[in-house]
Order: sequence, then C-alpha cells, then structure tokens
Amino acid sequence: MKKNFKEKFMLFNKKNKKIDEDYVREEASKTSQEDLDQVIGHEEEIEDKIQHSGMLEKYAELGKLMLSMLKDYKRGIYKNVPWFTIASIVFALLYVINPLDLIPDFIPGLGYIDDLSVLSIGMRFIETDLHNYLDWKLEEADE
Repeated sequence: MKKNFKEKFMLFNKKNKKIDEDYVREEASKTSQEDLDQVIGHEEEIEDKIQHSGMLEKYAELGKLMLSMLKDYKRGIYKNVPWFTIASIVFALLYVINPLDLIPDFIPGLGYIDDLSVLSIGMRFIETDLHNYLDWKLEEADE
C-alpha cells in the first residue's frame, strides 16, 4: 500500500533525526504526479506560510517562481526541465506545508529550521534549472 505524504514523514520522524542531502534526494526521487497536483492545489497555503513564517521569507519570491514553474510544467507550457527538478520542488514545498515534520512548526524560533534546511538543500539541486526557467519566462514576457 502506498503511503501518503504525511505517513511518509511520520515514519521518517520515527526512524531518523537528520535532514541531509541524501534524504532530500531520496525523498524527491519518490515524488509522484499526485504530489505535484497536491502542491498546485495548496499554492495559496504554501505562499502564505513562506511569506509569514519569518525564517522562510527570503524564499518568498523563489517560492512563487517555483510554483510558477510547476504550473507551467503541469500545463505543458514549459517542458525543458528534468523530472528530478520538478520532484525536488514538489518535495520541498510539501515539506514546508507539512506541520508534522522533523521539528514541528509551532515551536517558536526552531519550528522552521528543518523547512529552511529542506528548501536550501533543494535549491542546490534545482538552481540551474530555475535560472533557465526564469530566462525562458523573461523571454516569453518580451514577445
């Protein structure tokens, strides 16, 4: 039986206490089309959490850009991107909106450290593809 996102994280929290590059890479590789749909369906919640969380605010514009890339990919407008990049974005954004992650978000001062870690690690994987998407988006706007 396939575990949903929340179940995966609860299982992770019980087994591990560490977020690193290998964990993000492994979990991103498990991302499905259904996960992509879930992120797009929670776009407002994701944007709100990133913009109003304090620690994640520096990712507000990047979050919008990542969501835009996901929507353009889903619509078939932008296909020049590997699935792993899409999966990494989806995984990172699902992690951000999951309140039951490694460090619960309600813990003042600490609750967003793991979210920040996942976003930072994910950015290392997707930086070039995100720049390429932004270039494409700017060219589209000029036409």
